[in-house]
Amino acid sequence: MISPLAYIHPEAKIGENVEIGPFVYIDKNVVIGDNNIIMPNANILYGARIGNNNRIFPGAVIGAVPQDLKFKGEETTAEVGDNNTIRENVTINRGTAAKGKTVVGSNNLLMEGVHVAHDAIIGNGCIIGNSTKFAGEIIIDDYSIISASVLMHQFCRVGGYGMIQGGSRFSKDIPPFIIAGRDPIAYCGINIVGLRRRGFSNELIENIHNAYRIIYNSGKNTAEALEQVKQEVPMSPEIEYIISFIENSQRGIIR
Repeated sequence: MISPLAYIHPEAKIGENVEIGPFVYIDKNVVIGDNNIIMPNANILYGARIGNNNRIFPGAVIGAVPQDLKFKGEETTAEVGDNNTIRENVTINRGTAAKGKTVVGSNNLLMEGVHVAHDAIIGNGCIIGNSTKFAGEIIIDDYSIISASVLMHQFCRVGGYGMIQGGSRFSKDIPPFIIAGRDPIAYCGINIVGLRRRGFSNELIENIHNAYRIIYNSGKNTAEALEQVKQEVPMSPEIEYIISFIENSQRGIIR
């Protein structure tokens, strides 16, 4: 299961039933769980923590030091959960003193050439398209779909269950449950197909739609629009999520 042409540091901890291809490099201070497949020429570097049942394709680099001039060699990690597919040439840098770790959750697909910068947090069940680049300290909530060649500014957040169109670039937060696209990026409606696939009822989808009609089409400022949502839209965890996301946005939301 482990090629004699792979290099594994004696201090690395490798779980059971792990397949390691030729020319893989595994550094010290690395922990790899069970049932992982690590394909040829992948690099698992200092501080990487990898869960179970992941597939890591050729050329991927997990745990490289941050591309951040403030990084001074502090002890940090790059953490990957379970059941992820990490395709060719994906790079996941480890954290800095800011947060101490970069995190990719479980059940995600990171397509070829994705870059996850220092201290980023990617949730669970996300699909990230080819050549998409995430800057430092971003947050991607669960079940997001981010298409190819998207550029995400540092400190931004993307809400869950939404979709971002290919080639988009943004420096504001993108609220949950919506489709975002165009240039400059803007709200393009709610992600109806995605929500139905995730089992959202028609009534709940309509409530989400009504909330965003008020937020984006009422002509009110954000605070006033959110007050109207609280008064007119039946409360549920999903509506509360929208309100909380926008109220706590540090960079403001896309228009």
